[in-house]
Amino acid sequence: MVTSAFDLTGQVALVVGVAPGGLGERAAHALADAGAEIAVADLPSLAADLPSRAADLAATAGDRGASAHEVDVTDEASVAALFQDVITAHGRLDIVVNAAGVMLRKPYDETTVEEFERVVRVNLTGTWLVGREAGKALTRQGSGGRIVNLTTVYAERVGPVPESAYYSSKAGVVNVTRALAAELGPHGVNVNCLAPGVFYPTQMTAALGADPDRLAWFGERTMLGRLGDPATDFAGPLLLLASPAASYMTGQVVYVDGGWSAW
Repeated sequence: MVTSAFDLTGQVALVVGVAPGGLGERAAHALADAGAEIAVADLPSLAADLPSRAADLAATAGDRGASAHEVDVTDEASVAALFQDVITAHGRLDIVVNAAGVMLRKPYDETTVEEFERVVRVNLTGTWLVGREAGKALTRQGSGGRIVNLTTVYAERVGPVPESAYYSSKAGVVNVTRALAAELGPHGVNVNCLAPGVFYPTQMTAALGADPDRLAWFGERTMLGRLGDPATDFAGPLLLLASPAASYMTGQVVYVDGGWSAW
């Protein structure tokens, strides 16, 4: 019974934000490995690469298949169209993982209002828009579902890198998650947050490779004394929140950070 709680056979999962080498891409493969039918979505500027990544997922999913879609999470109409397209393609929707996000490494006094607002628009407003449309779709089906938002260990703290826009927006993702959980709970929809620490290498952390001392500092900052490995440390916590195993968890933030947040 415990094993079956993580089985996603017969379920459809949408992962938003699947840039190559990112945790969203890892999430899509983890869900496919667990038996889900997969839809992936990312910016139109990455559209040329999406079909090949959907094909890779289809190889894992077998006859369950996979589909690729374009979306701009800052555009209300684009997000609404995405959910219509996914349900048209797959017939239903059970799981939504929102991994879309951007980072701005820049001192506060060099960050413009436009730059700050762009980060907030993608990370916070985008999370709300995806959550809103996911909530509508799952509620209409009447069969519940799960929404998993990705935030960061920096949701409740800051690090040594100047990223005020990123820190602020990701803190907001936590309370957007709680707010949606409260409203969608009566409809059987679970909404939770996954908060990774520093996983290396990923698309967002690749630049740290040029600064070995800082990279080592991040590892030493954790209780386990190492960085997160995208290949082995991410799938399990993601599957917990995306599967029926977490049917009595909602409005929660699950830190996957090697103990960083517990110091």
